[in-house]
Amino acid sequence: MNRPLCFVLMPFGTKPRESGASIDFDAVYSQLIMPAIEAADMESLRADEEMVGGLIHKPMYERLILCEYAVADLTTANANVFYELGLRHAVRPSSTVLIFAEGGGQLPFDVAPLRAIPYGLNPDGKPNKPQKDLLVLSERLCKARQATTDSPVYQLVEGFPDIQRLKTDVFRERVAYSTQVKQHLAQARKQGIKAIEAIETELEPIADAEAGMVVDLFLSYRAVKAWQNMIDLVQKMSPPLASTVMIQEQLGLALNRAERGDEAEMVLLDLIERRGPSSETYGILGRVYKDRWETAKNSGSKLQALGFLQKAIDAYLKGFETDWRDAYPGVNAVTLMELKDPPDPRKDSLIPIVSYAVERRIASGKPDYWDYATRLELAVLAGDEAIAMENLANALAVVREAFEPETTARNLRLIRESREKRNNTTDSAWTKEIEDELQQNQSSL
Repeated sequence: MNRPLCFVLMPFGTKPRESGASIDFDAVYSQLIMPAIEAADMESLRADEEMVGGLIHKPMYERLILCEYAVADLTTANANVFYELGLRHAVRPSSTVLIFAEGGGQLPFDVAPLRAIPYGLNPDGKPNKPQKDLLVLSERLCKARQATTDSPVYQLVEGFPDIQRLKTDVFRERVAYSTQVKQHLAQARKQGIKAIEAIETELEPIADAEAGMVVDLFLSYRAVKAWQNMIDLVQKMSPPLASTVMIQEQLGLALNRAERGDEAEMVLLDLIERRGPSSETYGILGRVYKDRWETAKNSGSKLQALGFLQKAIDAYLKGFETDWRDAYPGVNAVTLMELKDPPDPRKDSLIPIVSYAVERRIASGKPDYWDYATRLELAVLAGDEAIAMENLANALAVVREAFEPETTARNLRLIRESREKRNNTTDSAWTKEIEDELQQNQSSL
């Protein structure tokens, strides 16, 4: 299992205190902070290790924002540390732990109410009880995994959380970075893999490139189905960026599309264990099991196919139950329930809930391809040709990437074939017409 990264914000070297004594921050780091982080099963990354020529550069800020956990030493009220802490609290609602040396006077007013952990020092400025203090710090870091809000910004100002599935799709619209690179990548996606690879070469070394550029590059490979390029790119990213939920989810997707389903399953299950459930993670995991089901079915392994079909349904259901606003895993669960022989009766009670979820999304005024595709699949399940055709038109008008209509066409094919095996051909003709239209649109992108 990959260990999460913990970013350490602290001065370095030996610095004077208000009392006139000095503190050896390098000793504090090596004897107390780093061992505590390792004891919490995390990997330590110190802020000053990210400095070039004494100047804090942009990738350092990205690491500060992207690292899952952080420890900030407030001793001596170092201006850089407080600036970095303010930035951290502004973008991360939880997982930031504060520490300070005992006997150094009161903490500054703005951070005094926060739950900072004290540690002891010898007269020489080195930790005087590192084993005891590191256990306290390690325990606090372990508790930070529970994602309890510790940022005063998020405690006092109500946030606006996104549906997990949307964070990937809207990335390009929200991130701020070079307009020129954005335009080059948009053009390269139309030209194909080679054009995107040329831009990757220009951005090397990838670990030092802006996170926004790297993620857009990553998703550009996804747009042209360059699954191996996506997998290879993750290895070149900075560790904090590579370990983010979005990158790990999309890595799981790429591994599965590259027919490395076992690895994809491991990545996604590891992500769920480390970061908790989300509708998107479970949605991608459901696709892994769905692909295994179809492979087993086509090879004649009926019992194995039945097992994978149930695992896929369970994964999609868990995703929908994690966030009822996200209809995507819900409609996939319903579709697979229809494919069972006989169909899973739970779908009849689940369909109205999925329908309500997607209707609320569309009513919000920000519908995307998957919202209309969900409506389309529900209409096919209900045998409503008029509603299906209406939502086909709406979906085709907002397609972003080729894999979107391809995925919907596949689901409709599975529904049609399953019904035909049960001698239900009532809707086969117009359902096949929709499949063909989706496949044609996918081929034209």
